[in-house]
Amino acid sequence: MSRLAWLNGLPFEEARAELMRCCGSLRWAEGMARARPFASEAAVYAEADRLWAQTGPEDWREAMTHHPRIGDVSKLREKYKTTATWSSQEQRGVQGASEEVLQGLADGNREYETRFGFIFLVCATGKSAGEMLALLRERMNNAPDVELRVAAGEQAKITRIRLEKLFTSP
Repeated sequence: MSRLAWLNGLPFEEARAELMRCCGSLRWAEGMARARPFASEAAVYAEADRLWAQTGPEDWREAMTHHPRIGDVSKLREKYKTTATWSSQEQRGVQGASEEVLQGLADGNREYETRFGFIFLVCATGKSAGEMLALLRERMNNAPDVELRVAAGEQAKITRIRLEKLFTSP
């Protein structure tokens, strides 16, 4: 059975749970689960984008609570068991980073959360720890409403990657 047929055939609650692994917005995940059956993976991605575009700040903030802080390995293992493998793959660029960069990320994350009220969210796939730190520092200059939209855009990128993993993971 294809992974698409598998997703289409799941009971609503199970489909919602699987989709929550891709994006932690309950409104988005429920919309995706209701939109089944999908004719193709492309249809899944298109619907994911369409539904995300209909969400707002509360949904974005909710989705952010489902992510570990960049570089926070202990939280990744403890709180995010259902997405820990995906998160660790996405944050691979943090592995082997210097103590200075890791400390910069830790300090920067705290400053960012104080300033904006949510965690620093970046699509970490393919980025080094240094690149993520530079982005964090750059984004600290954004106005809060602008930064929330930037973070929501990063969530959309992460959601796409995770949907792709949903279709390729056993």
